[in-house]
Amino acid sequence: MTYKSDIEIAQSVKLRDIREIAAKLGLGDEDIELYGRYKAKVDYNLLKKDTGRKAKLILTTAINPTPAGEGKTTTTIGTADALSRLGKKTIATLREPSLGPVFGVKGGAAGGGYAQVVPMEDINLHFTGDIHAVTAANNLLAAMIDNHIYQGNELNIDTRRIVWRRAIDINDRQLRFIVNGLGGKVNGVPREDGFDITVASEIMAVFCLALDIKDLKERLSKIVVAYNRDGGPVTAGDLKAQGAMAALLKDALKPNLVQTLEGTPVFVHGGPFANIAHGCNSIIATKMAMLLADYVVTEAGFGADLGAEKFIDIKCRLAGIKPDAVIIVASIRALKHHGGVPKSDLNKENLKALEKGLPNLVKHVENITKVFNLPAVVAINKFPTDTEAELELIKDRCEALNVNTVLSEVWARGGEGGENLARELLRLIEDDKRDNKMTFAYELDMPIKEKIRAIAQKIYGARDVIFTDKALKEIENMEKLGFAKMPVCMAKTQYSLTDDPKKLGRPTNFDITVRDVTVSAGAGFLVALTGEIMKMPGLPKVPAAEKIDVDENGVISGLF
Repeated sequence: MTYKSDIEIAQSVKLRDIREIAAKLGLGDEDIELYGRYKAKVDYNLLKKDTGRKAKLILTTAINPTPAGEGKTTTTIGTADALSRLGKKTIATLREPSLGPVFGVKGGAAGGGYAQVVPMEDINLHFTGDIHAVTAANNLLAAMIDNHIYQGNELNIDTRRIVWRRAIDINDRQLRFIVNGLGGKVNGVPREDGFDITVASEIMAVFCLALDIKDLKERLSKIVVAYNRDGGPVTAGDLKAQGAMAALLKDALKPNLVQTLEGTPVFVHGGPFANIAHGCNSIIATKMAMLLADYVVTEAGFGADLGAEKFIDIKCRLAGIKPDAVIIVASIRALKHHGGVPKSDLNKENLKALEKGLPNLVKHVENITKVFNLPAVVAINKFPTDTEAELELIKDRCEALNVNTVLSEVWARGGEGGENLARELLRLIEDDKRDNKMTFAYELDMPIKEKIRAIAQKIYGARDVIFTDKALKEIENMEKLGFAKMPVCMAKTQYSLTDDPKKLGRPTNFDITVRDVTVSAGAGFLVALTGEIMKMPGLPKVPAAEKIDVDENGVISGLF
């Protein structure tokens, strides 16, 4: 059978005028700003209106990702389409794709098959310029730091302790560590520096956690950019940078409205990574969606050990929201990979490997249902090579945990292929007897080390946490500076429950090593770094960029 590529499918569908999509949400011309015929920004001042709606929020998460593919974004989009087909007023909320993965390993990130958001070419490339605005704000702050030092350094900044780095939204390993300010006194003060990918910038996290423009400015002002020679923090507010940065982000703060292939409204807004940041779309987009629709389907990055944990422990805490149900996405291929099968052999039935890989799924189910006390359904993203015996094995294992398993065929059939999943979600939400008592993995007043230990032990299944001397020193410093009550954002590999990406499945008797702890004071969380997590990825041997092209008519190909 010959399959169309995602971009071929997307380009074969006639898009609706974005004003028609806005009208589905009760939005008129006065509420939106058009970016062509198929994209619009929505006025965030609509958040001030009380529509009286109490939307149900559905979170999509997954097992630890593998090269075999899980389909979390595809499932999110297909579920929203399925709910719409069942007559529910629904909107999906997603993150904006970073250019780094688009041109690097992953390719496009707007769903797949017949469950996509469109126009997928725009969404995967420059879109409405939000990420570029974050890049500009980040680099404005960097320029103001170095200019302050050049102009006399009134704040007594220790040039060896500048923690703010420059940003670009392209994978470029060459820029990880640089020396700048060379060429003599007129060209600045020489120092070591480096670039992070834009979606790893604290400004992206601030952007996604801000409640409004006022909150955005307050958060920007709190960003710690350096330390002075007495060891005290120097902030963006000390440099008087927050106003100009907020001006650059003013329009970007408005959620972007697009549509699925089936015409379901979607907000695509903000894009922090989940292995180094909190991995969720903006609070503004989520809360606006909950004002405009009856059902909101959103996602958190990577597996439930990363994105879902941060969605609940960071985003839900700050926004005052909670999921009413959770989808945990898995594929038989991915679980067999967790069971030790190489990618080349995943199309063959292998119950032994599936049995070995299933504990990874079980752990994520336990995280959602037992640690966070939320109702869940497992969505098996169907591939043509899946066998009945493999499907039954997963179903039996999940039923033992009192969690139903539903076959998801949204990639091949769009919303129609997700109707069973949608019905199970509606049943979960209507029948939930948990009395809305979502629990967190830790309490904010716990000591920093104990918060980190709670995440590692409850969510990852670790035996204990090992803190390096550097990490212990920084934790002591954070407590002295008054940052102890903040939530913790773990920076950890997405591929494993451990801090070692090679340990698949559900490892036991392992420790998590925290090598450093930093503060993202503007975002409002501490970052605990484990393993070899980098904020600037590199391109692979054969980058996806080599396959992307555009013809004389402006038609893009090769995105995915």
